[in-house]
Amino acid sequence: MRKSLSILLGLLAVFAFAGVAFAAEGGASAGGTDPVSGMVLLAIAAGMTVVAVGCGIAQCIGLKTACEGTARNPEASGKIMVTLILGLAFIESMAIYALVVNLIILFMKL
Repeated sequence: MRKSLSILLGLLAVFAFAGVAFAAEGGASAGGTDPVSGMVLLAIAAGMTVVAVGCGIAQCIGLKTACEGTARNPEASGKIMVTLILGLAFIESMAIYALVVNLIILFMKL
């Protein structure tokens, strides 16, 4: 638990500060950089990181329970598989919607 928490926090820090580092590259020579742009990139990176982690955890839990259900009742594996695929599609659509919203925010601010 402690190791996974430290890995998660490390990844969050990497993703959070990568946007700021890349944002400073183009504006440093211009002289007057907009501090809002750096904060927007930081918010986009943090938001997408949270959504990606949430989707990954939700997919893992769904797959785990589908495997347990199939192990308990092998005759119901067809119904479990259909429900699993539908649930995974809904979870993945949440990540795609978050990506679209983040891209809209990114292109409106830059």
